[in-house]
Order: sequence, then C-alpha cells, then structure tokens
Amino acid sequence: MIRKIVHIGNPALRQVADPVDIDKISSDEIQGLIDDLIETMRDANGAGLAATQIAVPKRICVIEVNKNPRYSYKPDIPLTVLINPEVTFLTDERINVYEGCLSVPNMRGKVDRCPEILIEGYDRDGQDISFISRGISAGTFQHELDHLDGLIYTDRMSDASSLSTLDEFAEHFEDEFKQQVINIVDSYGS
Repeated sequence: MIRKIVHIGNPALRQVADPVDIDKISSDEIQGLIDDLIETMRDANGAGLAATQIAVPKRICVIEVNKNPRYSYKPDIPLTVLINPEVTFLTDERINVYEGCLSVPNMRGKVDRCPEILIEGYDRDGQDISFISRGISAGTFQHELDHLDGLIYTDRMSDASSLSTLDEFAEHFEDEFKQQVINIVDSYGS
C-alpha cells in the first residue's frame, strides 16, 4: 500500500525511531510495513525511504537506486532492507555532495558525508547483515539512517547557501555535480 510521505515540519520526522524487536521481524505488521515502504519509495521515485518518513517510529528503512529519474547520476544500489541499522565511519575523509529528500520536496542542498562506511543490522528475514558502502552510495545510506535518528539532510548542511530548488539546481549546478559524482565513483567505486 502506498503511504503518505510526511514533509519537513511534521514532528514525525524529528522522532528518534524505536528499535524493532528481532522476534517480531517476521510478523505481518513488520513485513507489511516493509512492503509499504518499498512500494511508497518506488512510487515516489525515491532512492530510499525510512519508516519515520511515513510517520511510523520504527528503525526500518529501504534503499534502492535503479536508474532513478530523480537521481540519474547515482550508481545503482540493489533493493536493501535495513532493520535496526548501525553505521560506522571507516575514514575521517568527507565528500561534499548534493542531496534531496522526499520529505523536503523540490529541493537540493550540499552535505558532508563519509565516503566509506560499515553498515550492520538485520534484513527483512531477520538475518544479520554487514557490508561496506563507498562513495555516493555511502551517502545514500547515511541519509536514510539519519532519518531514523530524527535528522533531515538540511540539519547536516554546513552552508545553507547551497540550498536550491530542483529547477535552479538543474540549471546552475547539476552538470558540475554530475562530473563530481563521476570523479567520486572513479575514486571510491559506487
């Protein structure tokens, strides 16, 4: 079922999500929530969606990039379901990249992200997962995990002057940013 995505200003986006009881991952409630997150993300052409973005305070998010029209420059990420995820930064380096968000419609802004992270948690079957993500994709994962802690990418912006509408981003910054993404992918992989 496609759910309503809440927008910036809605208190649900500022709520720190509650951990999911591991014994309840296989429940109809949690499996249905995961299905709804996937369907809602795909319907909105999102690169990811956290449960807090549909006003459900559970530590669950989904990520998928597959030739996404909103982010044509992003490398593909296979559908990934993360339950109770934790992130560990593997380098002190940071990359400054444009991000957008379904909960902050029609906007883009620059955020510093760690280009190499370890993600640990559970998948939708309750199995342990642990993997390293690099480059632009690492930023996508950090963005969704921030939502579970009540943060929006605008909270991470060190310089609000990069905030722009999608039209202004496309006209003034997108071509240069696409080249930056190519350079990041060359340096880190996805």
